[in-house]
Amino acid sequence: MADIRFDNLSKSYGEVSVIPSMELTIRDGEFFTFVGPSGCGKSTILNMIAGLEERSGGRILFDGEPIDHLSPGERDVAVVFQSYALYPHMSVRENLAFPLRMKKRGKREIAAEVERVAALLGIAELLGRKPAQLSGGQRQRVALGRAIIRRPRAFLMDEPLSNLDAQLRVEMRGELKRLHRELGITTIYVTHDQSEALGLSERIAVLNRGFVEQCGEPAEIYARPANLFVARFIGSPPINIVPAKILRPIPLEVECNGVILSPEAESSPKGESVLLGVRPEDLDVSGEPSSGAFEVVVSVVEPAGHRSWVEADWNGVRIRGAASPSAGLKAGQRGFASLNSKGVLVFDPESGRRI
Repeated sequence: MADIRFDNLSKSYGEVSVIPSMELTIRDGEFFTFVGPSGCGKSTILNMIAGLEERSGGRILFDGEPIDHLSPGERDVAVVFQSYALYPHMSVRENLAFPLRMKKRGKREIAAEVERVAALLGIAELLGRKPAQLSGGQRQRVALGRAIIRRPRAFLMDEPLSNLDAQLRVEMRGELKRLHRELGITTIYVTHDQSEALGLSERIAVLNRGFVEQCGEPAEIYARPANLFVARFIGSPPINIVPAKILRPIPLEVECNGVILSPEAESSPKGESVLLGVRPEDLDVSGEPSSGAFEVVVSVVEPAGHRSWVEADWNGVRIRGAASPSAGLKAGQRGFASLNSKGVLVFDPESGRRI
């Protein structure tokens, strides 16, 4: 296991800067995720750690020791790709044994380790099969097993679940969490799926064009996003962002689309306006009026089990909220939306920072 530190790490392709400068430490034994849109530099970071791409500047350190001079094989990391990368002509047993054979381990040790890892992953009955005879989920387990059997200092996982269907992805997320808990090996995970990042990680770094917009625990990033980019990227359905006029800066009071609100802000806003962020789950929509509720016109209702997601028009502003399925809301009818001011986030319209 290892803690991994990026010391002013940068990466450019010609004049194009992919990672301008990164200062970050991933703790020993941590499950850490880089999340962000396509092209933000997630996989590039993973490839630089693995030694598959050269850095342009700065250093990568394992337990305080630079590793930039080491070849990929000398870095003692195991990479799991989304493509599985299994040898099609080898059985599952042979695929699992391959890393240990390359290290010239003894036959008895290899056989024992293969049985141990296969039992850990629940694939013992598949050892005689070839990859073509396996489902997507089974292939991913074998790919994980081939990484685990090496007992590396760190796991590097590049969107390993993206080729699986929705149900299998949820199952494998639980499997990854269990494996990390049992093995305790530093794991760096890359994904564009924010729900995957929230569900798996101990800490998350949200990337945007190579910059870390925010780094923290999932609950912190969700409840206290540093800026509009993070607020919009994290959360599904996406957050509502609505402009509001400042009526009083201290304590903050605003007028938002005809409704007076008193949201909590950590600092005093500047200027005459702010942007308010409201998560759809914090905006309750019903078919009956109530104290403090404002009128909307329902445009879309999406049933989602124990609740329905509602898209509505609020005096020309499109918003998303949540409703009880028993409310019986339908497109075109009147609804009433209410929110708690404590659930409202406040952002500066110029910088995008949360205030």
